[in-house]
Amino acid sequence: MTNGHRQLVSITHDTVLLEGLLALPPDPVGMVLFAHGSGSSRQSPRNNAVAAALREVGLGTLLLDLLAEDENPDTAARFNIALLVRRLGAAADWLADFSLTRHLPLGLFGGSTGAAAALSLAAERPDRVCAVVARGGRPDLADPAVLPAVRAPTLLIVGALDTEVLALNHGALDQLQCEKRLVVIPDASHLFEEAGRLEMVAELAAQWLLRCLATPAPG
Repeated sequence: MTNGHRQLVSITHDTVLLEGLLALPPDPVGMVLFAHGSGSSRQSPRNNAVAAALREVGLGTLLLDLLAEDENPDTAARFNIALLVRRLGAAADWLADFSLTRHLPLGLFGGSTGAAAALSLAAERPDRVCAVVARGGRPDLADPAVLPAVRAPTLLIVGALDTEVLALNHGALDQLQCEKRLVVIPDASHLFEEAGRLEMVAELAAQWLLRCLATPAPG
């Protein structure tokens, strides 16, 4: 990314300081907030690879640690979806207030448990969240009322070898009442570590988010 804007950001929620990296390409057309999976952080190589692809098509990215450093070892905190949703919401509020991002439509990208948080926030804020992408997501961890309430166009991406998560995402697809799509990446496992598979995820996410964020909603 050249001639863009990058800065470390600190967002306080309930006395906990959450740190992240905001990166904007020149003249961004939308903003994507990342919700990391269990045990991951803003340093996640997978999410950073996807974020780089999004910036290449004109989308800004915010990769944020949803847990403080001393909370990460706590398994209960890592699977506390309600807590993650509140903190993701605080980040969305920060983006809505920040001068360089307040005018940009917002999309969410969630991996693993972060997908449950992303979908939950989309259900809570239908007027704010314009698109969701879930990578190897665990939508089953969200409250049962969440999926039917999501209004943002939602893309589910799962590896074909990730059979248990794939079954969960088929179930989620049936419950979603919004524009939706499930893409199964062939010969890919949960972390998409196989050659070329993460690149496929990044391309699919970029196409979905760019279409949803750069095109004004009808009416």
